[in-house]
Amino acid sequence: MEIYYKKNDLIIQNSNKKNIVFDTLINDVSIDDFSVKAQWEYEKSWILTEVKFFKDLFFYKFTTDWYRIIIITGDSFELNEEILPFFGDIDLLILPWTKNSAKLYDDLEAKTVLPYGETKDIFFNSLSQNIEEVETYKLKWWLSWDITEFINLKIN
Repeated sequence: MEIYYKKNDLIIQNSNKKNIVFDTLINDVSIDDFSVKAQWEYEKSWILTEVKFFKDLFFYKFTTDWYRIIIITGDSFELNEEILPFFGDIDLLILPWTKNSAKLYDDLEAKTVLPYGETKDIFFNSLSQNIEEVETYKLKWWLSWDITEFINLKIN
């Protein structure tokens, strides 16, 4: 699975060359031009998708190539028993960097974290992580349970 930016779109391409496209400016997600805005469960192009609307935010969960991917579009919510079961085990957590994001990523215990937004560098600095920006990132087949890996994608 390969992850990269094309303008403001964060693109996750699976092994079948099908794309999950996340427009980081308007928090819109599509799978190969099929918008997944409604709170529902979808299956398109071998990608299982669940969308949840909670506390005025959209949460997206994808399963593709055996990975579980979560996109969180904001941090103005508290983790509680109503939303927590939605997350489950997370291989890749994509979230905006804000002051509450560090607590979210820590509580959710994701194996890989990809912050987005103009202030993502503050995220890495606050964690004392000096991670080089990369154009693309290929998610590893084997992900560690005890070490969180961080991705610093360059926005084109």
